[in-house]
This record gives sequence, structure tokens and C-alpha cells, in this order.
Amino acid sequence: MRVAVTGAAGFVGSAIADRLRQDGHAVTALTRREWDITTGPHPLSVDAVVHCAALADDWAPLGTAMLANRLGTRNVVASAGGARIVHLSTSSVYDAFTPSLNATEDEAPVDRFLSSYSESKTAAEAELPADAVILRPHAVYGPGDTTLLPRLLAGIRGHRLVLPEGARVRHTLTHIDNLTAAASLALTGPAGVYNIGDDTDVLLSAVLTEFLARRGADARLASIPYRAAFAAAAAAERLARATGRRPRITRYAVSQLGLERTLDLTAARERLGYLPGPTTLAGAEQW
Repeated sequence: MRVAVTGAAGFVGSAIADRLRQDGHAVTALTRREWDITTGPHPLSVDAVVHCAALADDWAPLGTAMLANRLGTRNVVASAGGARIVHLSTSSVYDAFTPSLNATEDEAPVDRFLSSYSESKTAAEAELPADAVILRPHAVYGPGDTTLLPRLLAGIRGHRLVLPEGARVRHTLTHIDNLTAAASLALTGPAGVYNIGDDTDVLLSAVLTEFLARRGADARLASIPYRAAFAAAAAAERLARATGRRPRITRYAVSQLGLERTLDLTAARERLGYLPGPTTLAGAEQW
């Protein structure tokens, strides 16, 4: 199959492009150099498009996020020419104000948001045709990750990593290998929306403790009550707006780390034939 992959220079896009090549597909890797999706359509002669390009920044101005994520997706749809579209969305389209307890796909869209990222990715999903496949992973990690776990390492202060509720909440994490497998299945699977993640949920604090140990970080997890962390983030956001600087912590980040975020994977298992592996930090020393 001839497959175009947008965002092919990023963590997720490059991994998916590699996986599809391994599966025997002819892959056209599209980076911003080949096509800036915000500038307009770019006709493609392919059988499928895996759309990974996105602005994943919870503090981006809403207009900037909408340009990249909603208009960019609209241009990808206009360029596909009837080809199968596999859209990499996110579990951030679910309600960030409340825990996600084995969330099912019908719990989105919502009408309130804690970040421009969530709002713009929700708007992007609305741009897709009915025959598209939408994948909603949560907390993608693994070799090549430049965002999730590295950002947590950068948050260590005085040998402590302070997290809301000490991260003693359950999460469905998504290893990059599981996500690339889902993308491959989506090329020919039934259209629809699918949660994607590792085979079982995990206690986030246990995973992060193991990650710190594997990386040789001289740090331990410390806890701050969720409400206090949320209030502190709100204050940091107000100061950031007044000064034009980026806040050190956002309410969105607090909600993602301090509340349960688990996903129901039934639809992907039953309809796509998705068989995810377990959460693993193998090789984390080199990430």
C-alpha cells in the first residue's frame, strides 16, 4: 500500500513511518520541509494518509493551535483524494476537569477545555470524514520520546519530583510500539474511533519511580494535594499572561498527572484486532 505520513520528523510520525516500511508499505514521509500543512492542500497520490503532524503544546495561543491542528487537518483531508485517513488524535479530547475512568470513545467530544491543545485536537476530529480512523492514545512514551518522560526529568528540584497526589493514580500509558502497531492495523481496519494504550493500566507513581531509577536520577517522588497543585497552576497561568512568559506548570498538566486517566480498549481489540503489549521501560537508560 502507498502511504503518506505527515509529521514524519516527529517522535510518533517517524516511528509510524518506520513500522509501516517494515510491514511492506511504500511510505512517503512528509515533514514540514516537504509540506507545511497550514498553508493549504498538497495533492497526494496514495492509498492512505497517516496524519501525525500536530502542535502538541498545552500553552500555545488558541489561534496558533487551531491553525496547526484544525486547519492543518482540514488541508490533509482535502489532499487525500479519497484515500483512507488514519488520524492520530489524543485522549486529551476527554474531559480534563474530571478523572477518566476506563473512558470509552463516546465520552468525547466535550465542550470545556483546560488547554488549547485539547480544544484544537477536538476541532481537528470534527474535520474528518466518516470513513476515517481516529486513534486516541494516552501518554505516548518509548525510545525517541522528547516530551513526556524527559519533561518530568527536567522537573526535578532538590532531588525531588513533586507531583499532584504523588502520581498515585492509575493510567493507561501507550508504548510507541503499541501505537505503531495500531496505526498499521488502522490502514485496513474498520472506520471509527479507537482508544489506544498498553494492555493494562498501571500505577503512575510506580512507573515513574522505576523510570527515575533506570535513568540514574538522584530523586524521589514527592506529593502535593491535587487542589493545591491546581490552584498553584492557575496562579502561574495568570502570572504568565501578565508577563508574557510561559508558566512552569499548567492546570492541564496537573489534571493529566493528578487524576486517573484510564481508557477502555475494547473497541480497538475487537474491531481492529489490536493486541497491545504491556507497559515496559526496557531500554529507558538510553532514551
